[in-house]
Amino acid sequence: MAFKKYLRTKDDLVVDMTPMLDIVFILLIFFIITSAFVDTSGFDYNKSRQSLFSKEKSSVISISVSKAGLVRMKGRLIDIQSVTANTQSMLADMPGASVVIEAERETLHGVVIQVLDNVKMAGVSRVSISESME
Repeated sequence: MAFKKYLRTKDDLVVDMTPMLDIVFILLIFFIITSAFVDTSGFDYNKSRQSLFSKEKSSVISISVSKAGLVRMKGRLIDIQSVTANTQSMLADMPGASVVIEAERETLHGVVIQVLDNVKMAGVSRVSISESME
């Protein structure tokens, strides 16, 4: 029995690329369509129009409280009871100003709360408390 040797020619080794191209185009269309539905993470905020066009710095009234309980406004030493009157006079010059109370780390909380109460009695709605770096 004689076996014939089958010789392949180079024309027999052709791979049809059409189905693979069809799948690639379908995947491409799928990713293009689904990428439009991806929601970017982040947060929304509304910046007021006044702050967008305002070239002036926002007005801030600074009040310093030392660990000994001494209160300073504009560099001058004042009494805790006069914080309300001084804040009201400064608000007359800078309407809508916010107040920053800077207290040293060792300051008693009761003193800071008294200053905070006096500032609130002056009619300030935006008050911040920070630690003094001095």
